[in-house]
Amino acid sequence: MKVLKFGGTSVGSSKNINNVINILEDYSKSDTVICVVSAVGGITDKLLLAGKQAQNKDKSYTETFEEIAKIHFDIIYELNPDDDGSAIAPVVSEKLEELENLLNGIFLINELSPKTSDKLVSFGELLSSFIIAETMKSRGLSAERKNSQELVVTNSVFTKAEVNYSITNKNIQDYFGAASQQITILPGFVSKSVIGEQTTLGRGGSDFTAAIVAAALKVNQLEIWTDVSGMFTTNPKMVKQAYPIQEISYQEAMELSHFGAKVLYPPTVQPVLDLEIPIYIKNTLEPEAPGTKISNDALKSSTPVKGISNIGNISLLTLEGSGMVGIPGFSKRLFETLSQEKINIILITQASSEHSICLGIEAKDAEAAKEAIDATFENEIALHKINPIIIENNLSIVALVGDNMKNHQGISGKLFSALGKNNVNVRAIAQGASEKNISVVIAENDVKKALNVLHEQFFEAKTKQLNVFITGVGNVGERLVEQIKQQRKYLKENLKISMRVVGLSNSRKMIFDQSGIDLKSWKEQLAEGEQASLQGFFEKAKSLNLRNSIFVDVTANKDVADLYAQYLRESISVVACNKIACSSDYLNYKELKRLSLKYNAPFLFETNVGAGLPVIDTLNNLIASGDKVNSIQAVLSGSLNFVFNNFNDTVKFYDVVKQAAAEGYTEPDPRIDLSGVDVARKILILARESGVEMNLEDIENTSFLSEAGLKSDTVDDFYDTLIQDEAHYQSLYASAKVKNCQLKYVAKFDEGKASVSLQEIPLGHPFYNLEGSDNIVMFYTERYPKQPMIIKGAGAGADVTASGLFADIIRLGND
Repeated sequence: MKVLKFGGTSVGSSKNINNVINILEDYSKSDTVICVVSAVGGITDKLLLAGKQAQNKDKSYTETFEEIAKIHFDIIYELNPDDDGSAIAPVVSEKLEELENLLNGIFLINELSPKTSDKLVSFGELLSSFIIAETMKSRGLSAERKNSQELVVTNSVFTKAEVNYSITNKNIQDYFGAASQQITILPGFVSKSVIGEQTTLGRGGSDFTAAIVAAALKVNQLEIWTDVSGMFTTNPKMVKQAYPIQEISYQEAMELSHFGAKVLYPPTVQPVLDLEIPIYIKNTLEPEAPGTKISNDALKSSTPVKGISNIGNISLLTLEGSGMVGIPGFSKRLFETLSQEKINIILITQASSEHSICLGIEAKDAEAAKEAIDATFENEIALHKINPIIIENNLSIVALVGDNMKNHQGISGKLFSALGKNNVNVRAIAQGASEKNISVVIAENDVKKALNVLHEQFFEAKTKQLNVFITGVGNVGERLVEQIKQQRKYLKENLKISMRVVGLSNSRKMIFDQSGIDLKSWKEQLAEGEQASLQGFFEKAKSLNLRNSIFVDVTANKDVADLYAQYLRESISVVACNKIACSSDYLNYKELKRLSLKYNAPFLFETNVGAGLPVIDTLNNLIASGDKVNSIQAVLSGSLNFVFNNFNDTVKFYDVVKQAAAEGYTEPDPRIDLSGVDVARKILILARESGVEMNLEDIENTSFLSEAGLKSDTVDDFYDTLIQDEAHYQSLYASAKVKNCQLKYVAKFDEGKASVSLQEIPLGHPFYNLEGSDNIVMFYTERYPKQPMIIKGAGAGADVTASGLFADIIRLGND
């Protein structure tokens, strides 16, 4: 014999009811089946609404009644199209007439007592069970409906009656001992008192009915059928990677259900828990799915964390004051006050100092709780022994659940570390000595991020999700997007990094997709995007509140750099090839570094100096290991190196600069590169990373440009000066050639001072054979006093710069 229970969504439409009938027919081929059904989805709420409307003299109760009637008749006709439900509809009509008369009576006497309310809401299950049973009989199945009110006997406490198990168990055993049908349909939730009054079993009543029957008959298992394939590791609506738990213990299931998992209502399944009858959670829409088995067998599992659950709409009440310390009775009075107001406490935490007690309750009860508690402690508040109750709203509880957490060290550490890294502030913590549950109170708007972060930490194969927002998708930005698209599979399989681009922006348009922009068509999507706004881009990244968010700046825009602090304060990491922020005023540079540490949001800018070369990373490793930088010599401009490697007495300087611009080696305004300002910014950044306080104006910049070139107002004017002053540039080349030297634009840092200038490099010097757009950096340190640490390679170009940015992003994934 099998006992199955189908919830409101499972019987919420003719299509779903047909699924239920098919499942029952299949089960009945090998065993007798008892099926407990809820009211049609949404009907109980409509019945209560109609009752309230009638009680309040609101004539729209008649419209609500008509909706209830229509829903049931539509289901009847859809389930029985051949005979138009002729055998079922008249009986349902009679029952609906009783319902209408009851509502009319409520309207007339302007009263809805608990007793009448029980009678009212009973119509839902009585109607659904009759329709399903009669439909099955019309299809030739061996099915009968038995009214649970004739089996389940209770006291007369209406709306949540207590079961008389001795009478109820005998009724159930006697009836099913004599029943001959293969399938019995029972209405859930409904019951009758010892003296014959209609009662109900309260919240989760249909589960309760099924559990009572299963326990009375001592069946091998109870199956609860719903619209999900079991209990999930967390809320699948918030975490796409959530998956059904195959096996779970009774205690774990109760904990998860208490903290928001809606599959079970713990008190209602107590009868089967007492007899250790396994419960299976199954999906009516996917009957072949294995679902979740709830039993004590799951205690043998080695998995420390079984699930993550959450409850929303929580308010935190804090009672604190020095007058509480060492004085017995405060907690007793506090809890008694809330009990008298019928306010349920969801979470309790108290500091060992006894200075404060925090309580988590439903937000709707917060004001009533404050008023009652302040009244109870009115004298102590007046004497300033304690403070008036403090209320914090818009909170949620997130709970980590698992029977085996107590046997695994570091669970709490991983929990708080994962939340802290993503700027999820914990307002209160509760953990019992059994360690089956660790609960934290956080802001409501952080719940989705917290669930994703914790699910990634405890349930996914150590795969870290990175959510990337890119501003600037020109030459370098486009290459970066292509590199991400190309390497995503490799990153996931080999580095366990799941990378998705969530936001893209150029100077005109911006687009967002929190599930990840399709990188095969991002250009087309961006062309149709919304109007771009730097502040709007930040606000969207902030509001999405995704875990492991990374802002990537692929611009040379000061306005973008000015927003870094805002991103860091939201724990959004910043990766930049834009040098403006790190070469801005020293105090701003230090502030960004401070914010990065405070909000645990890395600020990486490797490409500021050497494009894809690991210059800053190497320098940081030297400093971190205790080495000290004495001096730095470097060729830091791939653009200028390209220019002077291709310039000679047979080529005009103007033509070489134009070529460099065409091949993407210079900024759109080549004066930024040729003036030496760009190189000055780079050596400034290296000096600062070496631990020196310095500003851009402290760097000696000896320009090689002609006076006219330095004074040019526009890019076109600048190019004109290159033509006019060709002789000036040829003289620079000629001077170097005579000495068998190469022209290189060199940056130096020595004894706390820095300079940049064009220099004639002699044969044999490490800079002499530097080709193309290559860069070279030489670090002279206490450990490398004579033979410097040398880093050399391509220092300009869209591909290498994009790869440098990509490397910084990957570095964040490996943290």
